[in-house]
Amino acid sequence: MSQQEAVPAADFTLADEPYALFQRWLAEATETEPNDPNAMALATVDADGLPNVRMVLLKGMDPAGFVFYTNFESAKGREVLASRKAALLFHWKSRRRQVRVRGPVEIVTDAEADEYYASRPRQSRLGAWASKQSRPLESRFALEKAVAEVAARHSFGEIPRPPHWSGFRVRPVAIEFWQDGAFRLHDRVVFSRGDDGTWAKARLYP
Repeated sequence: MSQQEAVPAADFTLADEPYALFQRWLAEATETEPNDPNAMALATVDADGLPNVRMVLLKGMDPAGFVFYTNFESAKGREVLASRKAALLFHWKSRRRQVRVRGPVEIVTDAEADEYYASRPRQSRLGAWASKQSRPLESRFALEKAVAEVAARHSFGEIPRPPHWSGFRVRPVAIEFWQDGAFRLHDRVVFSRGDDGTWAKARLYP
């Protein structure tokens, strides 16, 4: 049994690397969260340095990073493309846990984006073409009309991935785990990635 496997479920502070710990916490959240255990707050900054934050869904995670998909012409898409940096926050209320992730951002490969896009429901693929995300919308009817027009154009065959729609991978330089404790004496552990790719761990005051 490896050291990671030997870590008691109740004592995450003994983990020696963050990825297996995150996957375990996500799996446990999947059992108890009422919906979207893969939901995460995505923080970016605009051209003036003013922060923006919104909820998105994690669609992939491995030692290469945390992946989400979006319209690159949206506010978040433009802001990530401009800075190539982002922060993520997972909050699992049912587990009284949170995970913070910070790091540079890269664009996923076309093959990755194509594979995920093809896995989406047909209506979601139509919506990716119809929605001018983050721009003014005159009415709900205008959106529904745009979806109908896209559906008519693609009534037969596959719906190709829009050129402005793809994914981002946040490559973490820091991952912090937080577990609620009695009397606000929480447990906090942060993993920091060095230039050589190895992780250093530090326990933090709550």
